[in-house]
Amino acid sequence: MSNKEVKAALKSAREAIRNKEYQEALKHCKAVLKQEKNNYNAWVFIGVAAAGLEQPDQAKGAYKKAIELEPNQLLAWQGLANLYEKSSQTDVKEDLADVYQKLLELYASGDKQKWCDICTKLVELYHQEKKYLEGAETWQKLINMKQKEGAENADLHQLWKRMIQLLKDGTQYQDKKTEQLLVTAFEHALKSFDTIPGEDHQNLYKDFIQCLSKFPHEAARLEKACNDMVALYPSVSYPLEVLCLHFVQSGTLSEEALCCFSTLLEMDPSSGPGIIGFGVKSLQEKKYKEAVKSLTEGLQKTSQCPAAWHYLADAQMKLHKHRDAVLSCDQALKALGTSEGLSLQWKNLILQLKAEALIKIADASAAEEAIKAIEQIVDANSDPVVLAISGQAYLKKGLMDQASKISQELLLSHPDLAESHALAGFIHYSQKNYEQAERSFLNAIERKAETAEYHQYLGLTYWFMSDDTRKDKGKALTQFLKAAKLDSYLGSVFRYLGNYYRDIAGDKSRARGCYKKAFELDGTDEESGTAAVDLSVELGDMDTALSILNEVTERASLGTAKWAFLHRGLYYLRIDQPSQAVADLQAAVRADPKDFNCWESLGEAYLNRGSYSTALKSFRKASELNPGLVYSVYKAAAVEQILGKYENAIATYQQILKDTEDYVPALKGLGECYLSLARSALDNFFDRKAMDCIEQALEFFTRATKQRPDVSCLWKLLGDSCTSVHVISPAKVNVQVLGSLLGKNAATQRLKKSELLILGGRCYGRALKLMPLPSIWCDLGINYYRQAEHLTAVGSDTNEISELLEKSLQCLKKAVRLDSKNHLYWNALGVVASSSAIGNYALAQHSFIKSVQAEKINVVAWTNLGVLYLTTGNIEALIAETVDSYDTMDLFRHTTELSMHTEGAKGYAHWVCSTLQDKSNRNTELYLYNIVQMNAIPAAQVVLSKYTERNPDDASSFTMLGYLNEHLNLKRQATDAYERAASLLKNSADTEKYNIAMQNYGRCLCALGECDKAIEVYSSIPLTKFDGIVGIALAYFKKGLVQESIKAYEKALSIAESEEDKAHVLTALAIAEYKQNKVDAAKTLLFKCSLKEPSMESLMALCTLGLVKEDVTLATAALKELLKHGKGKDKIYERCLIASAVYALQGRNVGVQREISKAIHSNPDNPALWSLLSRLVPLYVPQKAKGGAVAGSVSHVLDVNRAKEVLVNIAVNQLAAGHHMLEDEKNNPLKNIQKAIHLYPDNPTAWAVLMAACHAENTVVCLNNTQPKRTDLEMTLVSRVSAKTGENNLPRHYVQTLEDWCLCQAITSLEDTGKLSQAEALCTKGLKSCPEHPALFLLLRQIQCKQLLQSHKELPDSILEELRKTVMTSSTSIAAWQWLANVYQSQRMMVGAEMCYRKSLQLASQQGSWSGKLSSLLRLAMLALEVCMANVSNEHWPSLVQEATTEALKLTSCPLAALLQALLQYNRKMGARETRRMLERVVYQPGNPETIVSVARWYLLQHLYAKDDQELIDVLVENAKANGDVRALELNEKLSASA
Repeated sequence: MSNKEVKAALKSAREAIRNKEYQEALKHCKAVLKQEKNNYNAWVFIGVAAAGLEQPDQAKGAYKKAIELEPNQLLAWQGLANLYEKSSQTDVKEDLADVYQKLLELYASGDKQKWCDICTKLVELYHQEKKYLEGAETWQKLINMKQKEGAENADLHQLWKRMIQLLKDGTQYQDKKTEQLLVTAFEHALKSFDTIPGEDHQNLYKDFIQCLSKFPHEAARLEKACNDMVALYPSVSYPLEVLCLHFVQSGTLSEEALCCFSTLLEMDPSSGPGIIGFGVKSLQEKKYKEAVKSLTEGLQKTSQCPAAWHYLADAQMKLHKHRDAVLSCDQALKALGTSEGLSLQWKNLILQLKAEALIKIADASAAEEAIKAIEQIVDANSDPVVLAISGQAYLKKGLMDQASKISQELLLSHPDLAESHALAGFIHYSQKNYEQAERSFLNAIERKAETAEYHQYLGLTYWFMSDDTRKDKGKALTQFLKAAKLDSYLGSVFRYLGNYYRDIAGDKSRARGCYKKAFELDGTDEESGTAAVDLSVELGDMDTALSILNEVTERASLGTAKWAFLHRGLYYLRIDQPSQAVADLQAAVRADPKDFNCWESLGEAYLNRGSYSTALKSFRKASELNPGLVYSVYKAAAVEQILGKYENAIATYQQILKDTEDYVPALKGLGECYLSLARSALDNFFDRKAMDCIEQALEFFTRATKQRPDVSCLWKLLGDSCTSVHVISPAKVNVQVLGSLLGKNAATQRLKKSELLILGGRCYGRALKLMPLPSIWCDLGINYYRQAEHLTAVGSDTNEISELLEKSLQCLKKAVRLDSKNHLYWNALGVVASSSAIGNYALAQHSFIKSVQAEKINVVAWTNLGVLYLTTGNIEALIAETVDSYDTMDLFRHTTELSMHTEGAKGYAHWVCSTLQDKSNRNTELYLYNIVQMNAIPAAQVVLSKYTERNPDDASSFTMLGYLNEHLNLKRQATDAYERAASLLKNSADTEKYNIAMQNYGRCLCALGECDKAIEVYSSIPLTKFDGIVGIALAYFKKGLVQESIKAYEKALSIAESEEDKAHVLTALAIAEYKQNKVDAAKTLLFKCSLKEPSMESLMALCTLGLVKEDVTLATAALKELLKHGKGKDKIYERCLIASAVYALQGRNVGVQREISKAIHSNPDNPALWSLLSRLVPLYVPQKAKGGAVAGSVSHVLDVNRAKEVLVNIAVNQLAAGHHMLEDEKNNPLKNIQKAIHLYPDNPTAWAVLMAACHAENTVVCLNNTQPKRTDLEMTLVSRVSAKTGENNLPRHYVQTLEDWCLCQAITSLEDTGKLSQAEALCTKGLKSCPEHPALFLLLRQIQCKQLLQSHKELPDSILEELRKTVMTSSTSIAAWQWLANVYQSQRMMVGAEMCYRKSLQLASQQGSWSGKLSSLLRLAMLALEVCMANVSNEHWPSLVQEATTEALKLTSCPLAALLQALLQYNRKMGARETRRMLERVVYQPGNPETIVSVARWYLLQHLYAKDDQELIDVLVENAKANGDVRALELNEKLSASA
């Protein structure tokens, strides 16, 4: 290829590149290179084309090849620069810089504009690569070139500003050359401004100064720049602020610096640097408080000044605010970390100061931190002062060896250094080597006498040094005074001075001043603050004490200043301001929850405030923290006593006495508790309990007086204890008293009532000798009055009584003379003056009036005054005539409700008994309100019991008590009361009352069944009246002496006055004749009654006789007469019961239920009728058992006392209704019968029902394919029933029937659970005791047959015949025929089984057994269905199923009958629509038992799969899942798999 062709090819390549046909260009270039391998243009064009084709490596290679060929040609360098500029790779930046440098060389002599452009690009590249120095130098070359070209000043200014920007971005990477370039750039930029001064110029100046402030070695230039800017801009504070901070940082305070500070503050008083400068100035002038204030304020505005923080810490150290100093040092170090250009010296100084501050804190953790701070100091080991500080740190931490080692080294290396000797002194002082410490501190003072700390420690050394200095503290005082003079802010030295003036000099005033000064200097010095407050209190300067405490508490944060709050709380406690005391003491407790003193004081404050419960908690907390704190335990007991928790208080007092046997406050507290318990018992008429408590109280009071016989209140309490027995019957008072109280040698002695009252008077006299208070005079007067009252009751000498009353009068007069404003004293005086023996009614009237005047709301005095007027006038009859009897009773009831009063109790009981004896008022509103609604009989019985306890010789009260007890059916209590009444009247002149009492006594004995004793009692008195003769007649009858009873009744009949009494006696005679099996004679007597004016009792007896003899005609006729004469609510229960029995005898079972329901409709509030309905429903109409359970519940609600019978009835009804725990866990037979047994465990019927409930629950569990939960209970329950029937006096026939039923039930349960051997053994055992028991014999055969049937062998005809004969022995048993039918069914004898079921159905119909009929019909239907399911072609069986189930459904809505009909339809036509409809009715009918529903669901699922009805299948499966029917779900899986 020729040169012309080469040029043409290159031209074509250039054209192709211009047209972006890079491949074409490559072809031309390659063609050229084949000819000329070193063709420069060809390689350049290849680079351009490769770059266009995005092949950078090939392009780079081509350009470099071209550069090798022609290194000074621009074209390749430009191409390479373009390639690198477009590249995103980071590693090409360095190469690009080299390319730019080469281009600068090539453009330097040529195109200046291109040179400038490349220069700009290179600077930008250096800036991106953070090569700020290279960038600045390159930029300066650009500026130099511009200057040579004569560029405009404004252009140069922009270039210098650009250079500043380039260099400022890299200030953190500076070196000196960069810094110098930056400063030069700032200076040229400032000079090149067109307008000076100006805003931009000012801002640039600020940047310049800020830049200079970062360069420590440019201090002179910084000062000049600041001064120059101030000259240019005198109103701008910035340069002065920088200059101030510069002076502060440099640590030099020249005149220039001070002038700068002043000028800045004049210009801007709130300037941070200016305030800091002023603070540094104050520090140098030793105005430490001002320095701290100024520096703190300045640093809030300008916080990034380490030197200022250091100065602040230094000032705080001077003020001994060591913790604040540590915080300031931390801030300084923080600021130092963020500031730049500061020397290492500052850091060392700050760390050293921090270590000194931490050492002064005197805390082990602080010492550890101090050591760490020292370790951070550079070259710390070469600085002896720092070494001395580290020695102190080790000493504070307790590392004595390290401290001693440093001390020894310092003394050897720097013997002239004061710190070396001071460290040795500190070590010796801590080791109590006071003589060596003295020498060391003297050496330190000799070298540095102006250090107050050395003088302080030397003073302390002298204080503790030797016996001489202990006696004479003069040397110590001298050193303390020197220390105080050298450092007036050293609070601890003032505390030591206070100790000296208080303990040695005895100058409390000066000591108080020193303590106050110490506390002012150091607010954390609790010792000084406490001493200042205590001395102020001692000096009577409470204002000063309070001012100190208020100052501390006001500035205290939560949980601090315990001592101040404690002292102020105690002060408030002393001046009786408990609320403020509580607030302060709570704060003290928050500060130190473990301080038992605070808790104890808080308890006192709560106690004074009346917050007894919280006081008790506080005292208990104090005793928990310090178990040895007797006072807190005592106060806790005292608070419990105040709260009326006497038992708890007694236990606590006893706890104190275990450790401190003779602790008088505890003995006194115990006595007071027992005395309070005695008074409470007396108020409630528990006299025996009261006597026990009084005895205990006397013992503890006596023990207390042995320890402290000089305490008046103990003797007064002894007198109170003795006098409190005045209300108790003398016969009950027999108190044991310690012999020491009586002045006798015997350990104890028993005193009667009179002796105890006399002892009480003597104790009051002893109390008066010790302290003649008016209250004790009053107590003594009352004691004398009680003695006189007792002597009057026992009939003693009247002269002695008059003498005692006169003494009482004089004592009470003395009391009112001493305190005439006390209404109690005047009232007592009036009571004594109005007594019959004194009879000074004028004085009594005067006293009561004075009492009322002293206390207006004075019920007792007003009442006494009224009684006085009543007794002195003759108006009793007027009141008695005016007040109605019911109103009187209402008033008496009010008195008993308000509080127990003997006269009120007897009066109320009298009116209640009188009202009860009037039989004609039973339906009146007044009777129903006063007696029934107000629960009068129990209320009167309670108050009269208390009355007779206090008045055991009142015969009439015992008679009324017996009468009330009879009404409450408390037979034994009534008997005891009548016996007591009879014994009291035995020797009285009123024989009539005695005879009545004996008759009452005999009647109650007869009611208790003690007939022999009753006959004896009746026989002991003349029986001339009707009631007595009838009473002994009844006793004879109950005893079995029928003939004697008849004679007595005949005698009573002869003297009976009213026809009613005669009818009653004739009825009783009829009963006696029936007892002798003379039925006709009994009928004759009863007819004789009915012929005259028939009584309800005689008609009921006649009807009952018909029922017993099963004489339907007699019973019906008698009932007709009974219902004719018996109207209204009188004897409604008895009438209803007899009528129901007659209907049952007639076989009208529904009539039984209807009769009771009718009575309930008329009397819905009668619980006895509801209970009767509940009892009879399961017997006669079991299909309505749910209603029977409801009736039982209603009866229980109306009268909870009927729970014994009602709960059993409810359980029986629920069993009859088929209820169980799976239906309702809370209300079911088992739960209810368990409640009944829990309430009445002696009821054998309840245990029998429990057995039935357990059997039912086990049966339900078995039906649900789970194990029975209640097994092995049969024999236990049988034994329990036998035991309970033996304990209760029940009819023999009832007991035998109940035990037989329980035995059969137990055998059945054992059989059902598969325990055949145990069941057979139990049967055999029962038959041994009762061989002719058909039910047991049948059960035995059933068990034996079951064992045979389990072998799955065919039974021989002989055995079947034997079984039939066995059933014939119980031919009236429905269950027996059903069992035989079951046996026949198992042997495939379906016809025989059918006959047996029909027989059971016949018996059930004859017996009126609803459940028997239903079970027979269902069993018959199931038998027939079994045959149908076996596909036997006989129309008899399907029709039998249909017939039996139809009859069952007539009896009740029976789900099982519906299921059997559906299964019959399924068997006939499985796929019919009617089949699905009938099965769905069983499955989806709410309330159907799940066991029945599960069977229907199983067949319905098969039907639906046969019909392939997927939608209904899904619905049924969801129903099965919802009800947990696993069997149906398993079937569904199998059917769906096979489908």
